[in-house]
Amino acid sequence: MLETTTVGSLPKPSYLAEVEKLWPAWRLSGESLERAKERASMEWLRHQEDAGIHVLTGGEQHRIHFVHGFLENIQGIDWEKKTPMGIRDNRYTVDVPTVTGPVSSPQPVHLSEVQFLRSQTDRPIKFTLPGPMTICDTIANVHYATRADMAIAFADILNKEARILESAGINLIQFDEPAFNVFTKDVKDWGIDALHRAIVGLSCTTAVHICYGYGIDENLRWKETLGSEWRQYEEIFPALNASRIDQVSLECADSCVPLSLMRLLKDKGLMVGAVAVTRDRVESPDEVAATIRAALAYVDAERLYPCTNCGMAPIPYNVALAKIQSLAAGANLVRKRL
Repeated sequence: MLETTTVGSLPKPSYLAEVEKLWPAWRLSGESLERAKERASMEWLRHQEDAGIHVLTGGEQHRIHFVHGFLENIQGIDWEKKTPMGIRDNRYTVDVPTVTGPVSSPQPVHLSEVQFLRSQTDRPIKFTLPGPMTICDTIANVHYATRADMAIAFADILNKEARILESAGINLIQFDEPAFNVFTKDVKDWGIDALHRAIVGLSCTTAVHICYGYGIDENLRWKETLGSEWRQYEEIFPALNASRIDQVSLECADSCVPLSLMRLLKDKGLMVGAVAVTRDRVESPDEVAATIRAALAYVDAERLYPCTNCGMAPIPYNVALAKIQSLAAGANLVRKRL
């Protein structure tokens, strides 16, 4: 009950990559880089175990970015053809690689990483993959007729990858879809269908992570425009509740999301964000506990999984570590009372 986890990404240590950046550069190469990735992943596994986190992640230490790190080995993408693209409906612009032909995956992308993680812990492991819609909102396209067509093509690749990772010992596969609260009509028209295609044949727990974005300046400025209540989730939660996904995440700490919206997900497990992705403040265990207790007014404890609001890749390492420790301690406070 109240099993804790994180959304997925965690800060990279300074020996591995540039720190506190969304698209950091590696500091090493070749075999030295691979060993450093493993060292960083193992350190985060130990940190989570020591804190008392139940469902672990490797912190995405093997990836430079949660989307591009998966796409690096996908055929059909021209990494030299950079296209300026407005991410999340033009919230910020990035020069991104371009899909110029049919996409395919000749070999597993993350299998060796998963095999390493599985060898390092006996606890349940969650592995994160970018969702089809968010891939389409993070990479340019000059090949497919529509975003929906490209999403289905990537969903098939994701499904192939997810099946391989499940067979290697992953207990929960989470698809990251921050684009879901931006393109709400598309979510209902084709986004959930693409997710269903990505989970075909999986027997492990499946989840979709939606959020209001990393704690970067562009997202923080956007949040300031959303008013006193953030109700974007309201439009898509009924469709998500009817979906075949097992768990849904939402942002609850230091946010304006009405917790009553969780009533729209009465059939799902809920990853409730109880620590915010802020770089200058760590929630106390009592504050974490207060967020969890507030959520318990709308969701049974058996379906509630205390979590982080979003990935913590861009914030300082020691801040993320302290937040994980508070998350576990706060959940434990509530668990004892229950």
